[in-house]
Amino acid sequence: MDFALSPEQDMVVSTVRSFVENELYPLEAEVERTGQVRPEVGAEIRRKVLDLGFYAPNVPVEYGGGGLDVTTMTLLERELGRASMALTVFWGRPSNILCACTPEQRERYLLPAVRGEKIDALAITEPDAGSDVRGMRTTARRDGADFVLNGTKHFISHADVADFVIVFAATGEDDGPKGKKKRITGFLVDRGTPGFAIEPGYRSVSHRGYHNCILSFDDCRIPAENVLGEVDRGFDVMNEWLSATRLTVAATCVGRARRAFDLALDWAAKRKQFGEPIGRFQGVGFQLADMITEIDAADWLTLAAAWRIDQGLPANREVSSAKLYASEMLGRVTDAAIQVHGGMGLMDDLPLERFWRDARVERIWDGTSEIQRHIIARDLLRPLGA
Repeated sequence: MDFALSPEQDMVVSTVRSFVENELYPLEAEVERTGQVRPEVGAEIRRKVLDLGFYAPNVPVEYGGGGLDVTTMTLLERELGRASMALTVFWGRPSNILCACTPEQRERYLLPAVRGEKIDALAITEPDAGSDVRGMRTTARRDGADFVLNGTKHFISHADVADFVIVFAATGEDDGPKGKKKRITGFLVDRGTPGFAIEPGYRSVSHRGYHNCILSFDDCRIPAENVLGEVDRGFDVMNEWLSATRLTVAATCVGRARRAFDLALDWAAKRKQFGEPIGRFQGVGFQLADMITEIDAADWLTLAAAWRIDQGLPANREVSSAKLYASEMLGRVTDAAIQVHGGMGLMDDLPLERFWRDARVERIWDGTSEIQRHIIARDLLRPLGA
């Protein structure tokens, strides 16, 4: 593995970091205060990213995207992780699952998403089906040339700004050795479709302005041509997408941790007590040493997992390890950064208390820490027949 960044990767990192620092940081205070991103602000971010030529960097070139490899995309997500998620959502990264679109679906969904004309959201989680995806109760019943959807989804990120939603629903079930096993199918559902409602979700302490929503389907009729992929094969497509999101969570955690560390390091060098910078005191200096060691470890775990994917190597365990360690590392680093700052760390003059709140959800969404440990252990034991 080559640890040096290519010239293209250096350019991506420097361009994204400059944009984040100059264009997004100044907007964060308003988002924290109001809990909203004004529509014109979101549109302006999207326009500027399109002008940069960096919109839809994860989508293959054949569909008009940037076609970045997984490692370079991970570096980009790491830099975006430094800023508020409420703002970075407008740096369009359409779900790669849209590459499963038919040619006709591409014209209606994928290509408009790549051009910045539409925003997508993904709907999997339900009140009674979080980690247990096959426990979902939202159903899609075949009725002639249509499917009729009924059920509820919740914790659906940024559905309030989405033009269409990729919805997964149960389309049947089979008998298995452990009981009934549901068949899952994906659907493309437009905002405004009769029987489909998007409602405000719960008030979360993490990622203000990046809203979760509740979606309800009441005899919502969807034409069969809006099936994404094959009927009853949505679980396979979903698994591929979920792996990519785990890597994104790991990368953004690393970026946010580095921003928190930079603030703590600067404070430790400038803040004086007893006539010396507090960083010279072992109690503070050792915290800084532990913080940077953990951040670097999470960074390399994440990049190593991305590299394995680019090499076509199995990476399920490595992605889970990265997500597990990086998300838990972020909690420790933000807490330590506040401790270094003392009382000022908890004041909203600094973003540290926000990073601390935001860090908590990273160990839950896109697969809890417990689920990641289960994946890792299963991967280790299976070759031994256990």
